[in-house]
Amino acid sequence: MDCWKGAISSNWIYPSNWIYPTVIICANGFFSTMRPSESFLTPYLSGPDKNLTIEQVTNQIFPVWTYSYLALLLPVFLITDYVRYKPVLLLQGISYIVTWLLLLFAHGVVAMQVMEFFYGMVTATEVAYYAYIYSVVSADRYQRVTSYCRSITLVAATVAAVLGQLLVSLADVSYFHLNAITLASVSLAFLCSFLLPMPQKSMFFHKKGVSETLPQPQKAVATLASSGPSSCQQQDEDGAAAGTGPAPQQQAEQPKPQNHMLRVLVQLSRDLRDCYSSRKLLYWSLWWALATAGFNQIVNYIQVLWDFRAPSHSSAVYNGAVEAIATFLGSATSMAVGYIKVDWDLSGELALGMFSAMDAGSLFLMYFTDNIWACYAGYLVFKACYMFLITIATFQIAVNLSMERYALMFGFNNFVALLIQTILTVIVVDSRGLGLDISTQVSYITHVTLVFPALLQKSVLFKV
Repeated sequence: MDCWKGAISSNWIYPSNWIYPTVIICANGFFSTMRPSESFLTPYLSGPDKNLTIEQVTNQIFPVWTYSYLALLLPVFLITDYVRYKPVLLLQGISYIVTWLLLLFAHGVVAMQVMEFFYGMVTATEVAYYAYIYSVVSADRYQRVTSYCRSITLVAATVAAVLGQLLVSLADVSYFHLNAITLASVSLAFLCSFLLPMPQKSMFFHKKGVSETLPQPQKAVATLASSGPSSCQQQDEDGAAAGTGPAPQQQAEQPKPQNHMLRVLVQLSRDLRDCYSSRKLLYWSLWWALATAGFNQIVNYIQVLWDFRAPSHSSAVYNGAVEAIATFLGSATSMAVGYIKVDWDLSGELALGMFSAMDAGSLFLMYFTDNIWACYAGYLVFKACYMFLITIATFQIAVNLSMERYALMFGFNNFVALLIQTILTVIVVDSRGLGLDISTQVSYITHVTLVFPALLQKSVLFKV
């Protein structure tokens, strides 16, 4: 019996059947992203359900998400790899449920600030979703499962936005009931995370032990399948060869957990230093951080701007439809990068300058116009251009890096972006800072995150 358990365990460490974990993680991604209420968060908070003012939502509640996300990102990034992903996915599910329970039943500024803290936990733990699948499938299937995991979240976001808009516009469903639907969806995602097999390896802290412990997993599983229970005797006689574990001497030679963790952290810092010693990677990363900070800030506060241009209590709200179209355009422009036959090493700078200018123009349009439809159009252009450019930047950074180093740079670039976003929030948004109105915030964000890097790029950055 123990023999068959060993066979099943080794099959999950090096799975020949990759379909089950892929289906479950994609189901988790679909239900956690299928949040029809999210496009209507600002109207919900400022409406009769919560009765908060726009100033409270903008300057006191929303900034808490940025601060909690920054505080949690780095420790969660390291803990996620150390505990091998699944526990963090469970933590994300709990955070989702707590977030929407507070949205549904709690009242007041402090309660909504606590809600934003838990939503910061949700976003900080998103790294586990994309990293998990690489620990339970073989390397030759990375490209396929990555496309599945990313595509399903885009589909879910589009379905959620369309569903929310249809329910609000045609069925006159209240924002409260939209949030109840979202709570049901994220609860299903939490249940899906329980069904995930526990990985036996991870990208940084556990990769060495797995490769030493199971040098020929497929051969071992094949032997068990063909020989049946009689192979148990052989497995007992040749434990190390069959992958049951290292010998006692090997176990004694293994480093202590504290020393191993310290060695991994030192190696990560060296890898990070080596990556940023390349001027090309440094400059693309700098653009990534600045542009992503601006993008996240606009996405976080765009509903406030729409409500400012066309108050939700007296105007029809089309947030869901706009988000659905923006998601579709963003995915289409990202996909187009893979089909455009261009040498991005030569043309990347030109594309960066052109589309950054379009991004800045769309934000200035949203700043100067009083027309909600022009504001919607500017947001669509802004999101499509950003997704196009960030795909180019991702390719330029990843093309000459191993997966481990790319994941490290991706995490650190996002941390720098979040740090810039936090500085913007403290100075421009927070009521303890300038506490500017949403329209003026858009102008500041445009100058800091788009105009400045575009000018810098023209003068010095890409002269390598």
